[in-house]
Amino acid sequence: MAIRKINPTSPGQRGMTKSDYQEITTSNPEKTLLKPLKKHSGRNNTGRITCRHKGGGVKRAYRIIDFKREKFGVPATVKTIEYDPNRNVRISLVFYADGEKRYILTPEGLSVGDVIVSGPDAPIQNGNALPLELIPLGTVVHNIEMTPGRGGKMVRAAGNAAQVMAKEGNYVTIKLPSSEMRMVRKECMATIGTLGNSEYKNLSWGKAGRKRYLGIKPTVRGVTMNPCDHPHGGGEGKTGPGGHPKTPWGKPALGRKTRKVNKASDKLIVRRRKKK
Repeated sequence: MAIRKINPTSPGQRGMTKSDYQEITTSNPEKTLLKPLKKHSGRNNTGRITCRHKGGGVKRAYRIIDFKREKFGVPATVKTIEYDPNRNVRISLVFYADGEKRYILTPEGLSVGDVIVSGPDAPIQNGNALPLELIPLGTVVHNIEMTPGRGGKMVRAAGNAAQVMAKEGNYVTIKLPSSEMRMVRKECMATIGTLGNSEYKNLSWGKAGRKRYLGIKPTVRGVTMNPCDHPHGGGEGKTGPGGHPKTPWGKPALGRKTRKVNKASDKLIVRRRKKK
């Protein structure tokens, strides 16, 4: 992927950058792998907003992605590389030798015509999926399962990759993009290679409207609100929060840990991610 600068014909386009989409080979998705995607605008089943700053956005269909890669020993040929509006990494349509079609996440360097395969007998090659116990130390991987058979949950964003660091007993230690070191069961599947579209993080949106296309509404600061709307609101002129920062509902906003303790998951973390 390369980044394309936009000609500044308006204030919104000055500084805006876009992808050149040169790796995309077709604009027509596979209809058998599409599902309708209903928008909820951040509302729950009673109609109340439970997640702020969501709503609107461009209508889109969901592409069914094969995160499990459980068709062992059946080679598949990459037919197209497509844009997916639901994620920042490109997806590839692969045709299996038995006639089935599936979408997979596109690793860096995978191109149309390449043949991929998954399973214990697959070679260590870009795009192939194997159990972690069979992947050599130092290999970069993505789309890693946390529980065997449940499909890849970790390392699925554009430009990301994890590294296989060690093997001991029934567990394999991997280093995640966040620098966290975690043990994963050796039977869990992972795909070889680094995910493509690595320049995505360097894009400049240029104008607020591009965020609205994504279904993201503006975020208003609490200090600009009235006292009835936010604990930070009110006061003459520009004022600070006045005391400890709070959420709109009066809960501590900074410093209070909100993560629920998951003992089954926490015990597998060898080293936590770096503090930012």
